[in-house]
This record gives sequence, C-alpha cells and structure tokens, in this order.
Amino acid sequence: MLLLAAALATAVAAAHPFYRGADLSYVNEMEDCGAVYRKGGRPADPFALLAEAGGNLVRVRIWNHATWTRYSNLADVARTIRRAKRARLQVLLDFHYSDDWADGDKQVAPAAWAKLGAAAQARALYRYTRRTLAALDAEGLMPELVQVGNETNPELVGGAKGRPIDWRRNARLLGAGIRAVRDAARAARRPVRVMLHIAQPENVEPWFDAATRAGVTGYDLIGISYYRKWSTRTPAQLGETIRRAHARYKADVVVVETAYPFTLEGEDDSPNLLGADSLLPGYPATPDGQRHYLADLTRLVAASGGSGVVWWEPAWISTRCRTRWGQGSNWENAAWFDLRTHEALPVFEAWREGR
Repeated sequence: MLLLAAALATAVAAAHPFYRGADLSYVNEMEDCGAVYRKGGRPADPFALLAEAGGNLVRVRIWNHATWTRYSNLADVARTIRRAKRARLQVLLDFHYSDDWADGDKQVAPAAWAKLGAAAQARALYRYTRRTLAALDAEGLMPELVQVGNETNPELVGGAKGRPIDWRRNARLLGAGIRAVRDAARAARRPVRVMLHIAQPENVEPWFDAATRAGVTGYDLIGISYYRKWSTRTPAQLGETIRRAHARYKADVVVVETAYPFTLEGEDDSPNLLGADSLLPGYPATPDGQRHYLADLTRLVAASGGSGVVWWEPAWISTRCRTRWGQGSNWENAAWFDLRTHEALPVFEAWREGR
C-alpha cells in the first residue's frame, strides 16, 4: 500500500507540476512597437528565456470585444499560445469576461451582454467560453489551464468594489464558465484545469466561503494576486492563507499575479505603478532585491503547500507606443529587463535558487 501511495503521489506531481510562470500577454504588442529583448547583448525571445530560467507556464488574457486595442483578442491570444507551446510551456488562459480590464475593483460587462438578464448572460458566457476554447483546440492550441474570470472580487460581469454580490446570479455565471471549460475539455479529449481568481490574500477566504455557500464547485485551483502595495497581508500571512485555503477548499493554490520593482526610476514619463510604497523590508528596489523577492516568494509558496507563482507582465517594457496612460510603460521598473538596454535581469535566475 505504501508503494502504491508513493507511486500515485509521484504521478499526481508529474501531472500537475509546481507552476513557475509569467503573464506574457504584452509581448506581441511590445515587439510590434519595436521592443527588442536582450540577453548577453543579443536579441532574445522572452518565451525561450522563461523556459531556460526554469519556467513552465505562460499566462495570457483575453477580452471579449475590445474596440480600443487590437491585442488580447482571439487572434493575438492564438499567436501568444503558439509561441508558448513552441517553447514547450503550458498555458493558462485568463478570461476577463469584459471588453476592457476586469479586476478587483470592477467587472465591466461586455457591451454585447450588458442589457441581458442573468439567465441570458450565463448562456452567453457559456457559449463564448466554449467557442473560444473550441477555436483554439481546432488550431492545436488548447490551454492546459483556464481562469473563469480575472480578480473576481466583485460580482462577475458588471460588479464593482463595495457593491454587495448577488450570489445567486454570481454562482450561475461562474458555474456557466466552469461547465463550458469542462465541456470543451471533454470535446477536445484533453485535461484542462479550472482556476478561480481573487485579488489579495485577505479577500480569499471571505469570497470562497460565500462561493461555497452559494454552491460554486468544480474548480481545481485558487489563484491569488499578491502585491504588497495593495494588500494588508505580509508574505508570512500570505503563506498562512495559502495553507488554510488549500486545506479548506480542497484546491491547489497559486499566486497567479505578483511583481516587484528592480528600480524606482523610470524610462519614460508614464508613472510607474509600483514605487517605494511596494517595497518590503530586506528587499531593496535593485536587480538583486527583485531576484531575492521572487526566489523567497517561491520558497514560501511551496513550503505553504501552494502550487505555483506567476509574475505579472515581466515583458511590459517601455517603447515608442502609447497606452491610455501615456507613452511607454507603467511597469518597466517591475519588468525582467533593464531600463533602456532591455537586457535580461538577474531575476531570471530566481527559480533556480527557489527550488
């Protein structure tokens, strides 16, 4: 019996590795804007660099029908997934269920769904999820993991921070997304894991307790965003949350968004989102400070029974292009590439240390 148990544990570990990943949704846009990523002074592919660094997962977002950008649509997502698979990386597809950013403050309903009732919205969400996954599968690009919503602290498809959640409606929408993923996976004859995602560890247990009471089931993973700037929890408290959530909800737990600055300077006039207010004791805003942050966070998550760490947008560097917030990037000081030269930073070595 002990040998059988050990064999089963080994098989499960092989099937579901500890995820070391990065959200690379911006790479196509950055390169179209003239970005050149470098290692040792030579042009380099961020997907290949991630794999070489010990990474095994690429996260990519998708919007329903964003008229303000030509990225993060189905064609762009397919392009990203193709690059990830070429680098032999697994893929986590992140449905925002919005035409714009959905996050812990807001869940803006897609324009096409905004005037529908709850039942019709659930049907639309199911069809959209199922069709998107079927289209990817037809090209050999089925993701291994799927997020049903992004930072769904507010109510899915139209909720806002501070507004009470109608859990009957919310459970219906979440359930429709989960069923769509399961049905698409069955049709593709491929295993696909389902993640639900909440911003900041202090919100995880209240949200999942409410979701459990409302009958939300069928997910495999809990995703947590952790940015010290926006969280009341220390890293140690994050670890405690991961341990409790894993035991309480019988799901694997992944820090699916995090980042840390390697400098407080900027390359452009676009204000950096992570500044001095994002720093932790013992981790200065230096390349080595950033590297140690990721290595230590990885160790903490693993020691707490967690199942992975994913960095948000390490390739969102400054270019000549503009966003709605200005020319360049609001994240270049938290990327994995130095200012101006866009040379790969020591953070790429963190996962070798964090094992």
